[in-house]
Amino acid sequence: MRSHEVTEVHPLLENGTLTEPGWSRKLVQQYRRKDIRAPRFRIKEWDYYLILGSDFGVALTISDDGYIGLQSASLLLLGKQPWEHTETVLNAFPMGKLKLPEDSSRGITEYRDKRLQMRFVPENGTRHLTCHFDDFSDGKPFECDIVLRQPDMDTLVIATPWPEKHRFYYNQKINCMRASGYASFDGKTYRFDPEKDFGTLDWGRGVWTYDNTWHWGSGNGIVDGHDFGFNVGYGFGDTSKATENILFCDGVGHKIDDVTFLIPESSWTDPWKLTSSDGRFEMDFVPVLDRAAKIDVKVIVTDQHQVFGRLNGRAVLDDGTVLNVKDLLCFFEKVHNKY
Repeated sequence: MRSHEVTEVHPLLENGTLTEPGWSRKLVQQYRRKDIRAPRFRIKEWDYYLILGSDFGVALTISDDGYIGLQSASLLLLGKQPWEHTETVLNAFPMGKLKLPEDSSRGITEYRDKRLQMRFVPENGTRHLTCHFDDFSDGKPFECDIVLRQPDMDTLVIATPWPEKHRFYYNQKINCMRASGYASFDGKTYRFDPEKDFGTLDWGRGVWTYDNTWHWGSGNGIVDGHDFGFNVGYGFGDTSKATENILFCDGVGHKIDDVTFLIPESSWTDPWKLTSSDGRFEMDFVPVLDRAAKIDVKVIVTDQHQVFGRLNGRAVLDDGTVLNVKDLLCFFEKVHNKY
């Protein structure tokens, strides 16, 4: 297993370089923006939340990617008539002006203008997410008010470098947060049920290289009576010390080896397979919706497919316990970015 677990609290960076590349269960390495040794326009910081109900979902992003900021909200309908809409507000050269928190567990992440007001607040073991987006689609507003419950539990944190000097990626994935609250659009209200619905946080900070392709997948649900989640992926810098493949069961993380996405060449919405080198994550994935986006404005290029669907297969915990995954709503994505 290509893996080094970091357990001691210390600064993430020394002279702009990662102090200890590896993975951890908490943010034990302390990120400080002032420790970065790179131009402000190369620093990337974001908070991305995905909350999935029985057949719908909401995604919210506040980001400062140096020379561009992307603030977005998505509504996903994943039932018999799949539909999604994503609306984004772009900001030129935010370069730290949003003052995103240096720790995911404290501080307010917020964006406000005349059209969009979005706010993420961690407090007392919860995360309170609110959004109001005027003219979200067809002139109609979107809004949501969601609470995610986050008990003391393992998360997945990676600190990975690139070969280029002062380039690094510090990222935390928090799975299995039970969701309550609602989203509303076009006269309809979608309510999250904390007995069965969950949210995930993707919290990223770092200095990336210009041209990258990555794969990422994540999901949560009740499996064989347990709170279950997974995070898998690759393409995020040098993963010789830290991969982000992990299973979560009742708040405990179970690290697994490399996972490969077998994506059909015929269509993004044809069935996929996911397989791991240690045999502990063997899955069939049936897509429902491909949330695709492609932009090419010379300097900035993005080609992304975030595919939502249902997962079936087996996941094996550290002690050999087999969990049988059935119709778990989740997503897998492949993204190529130049920015």
